[in-house]
Amino acid sequence: MTEPAQLSVPSPPTPPASPLSGLTRQQRLEYLRRRIAAVPARGEAVSRDGAGAGDIAERMLPVPGPLATLLPRGGLPRGSVVSVSGAASLLLGLLAAVTEAGGHAAVIGHPRLGVLAATEMGAQLRRLAFVPDPGPDPVEVAAVLLDGMDLVVLGLGGISVPPSRARAVVARARSKQSTLVVTDGHWGGAEVRLDARVHGYDGVGRGASAGRGRLCSVRLSVRAQGRAFQPRTARLDVRSSCGRVEWVPEAVALIPDAVAR
Repeated sequence: MTEPAQLSVPSPPTPPASPLSGLTRQQRLEYLRRRIAAVPARGEAVSRDGAGAGDIAERMLPVPGPLATLLPRGGLPRGSVVSVSGAASLLLGLLAAVTEAGGHAAVIGHPRLGVLAATEMGAQLRRLAFVPDPGPDPVEVAAVLLDGMDLVVLGLGGISVPPSRARAVVARARSKQSTLVVTDGHWGGAEVRLDARVHGYDGVGRGASAGRGRLCSVRLSVRAQGRAFQPRTARLDVRSSCGRVEWVPEAVALIPDAVAR
């Protein structure tokens, strides 16, 4: 099994060089708008199974099954900003859940994204757009892509987004009913924050040799907190099964935050 908690997994060639490289600002924006125009209209396919009333399901983006226990309505709210940090498995799982359910997603930055790990989780590459080199203003690129995508992942590259600009992007996400996931930087006022930490591995072999071969699973501690709910933590396995990587809850699915920390 490839190690889903890392980006440096054995994989096919990394996402291609960005077609935005070398373009002027106006040319970049025109290119992105053409790409968005070619994306099929977002429909009702993207909802979480069993999310409850239809109107609630339509306001949520799906997440890997066991993660739903951490979120009050079982998914990521449309029209919101979500901060994701820690083990890369979490980000890959979100991309897989949305695209497998029929949604479209874009990834800005993250030139070394583990494409193979995402597909093993169920990601549909035909519904994924990659912009590994967004140029000097990745936030602007994200704002444009919110027009046509269900989920936009924005790698901030360590920058901090000023509150005034963050508010403008949040307003755009809300008006387009798209969800923005930010990583690798500071974005104040995110509605939900998710953090995943590795707390163990299982691999081929027994005893002293266990885990020295190909990894069979990675054990994660995932913490969620938001403006509308108290922090909570779940321990999950990201496990290889029949050629697919699955999210499996551990025996104790939900742990009080004070205990987990």
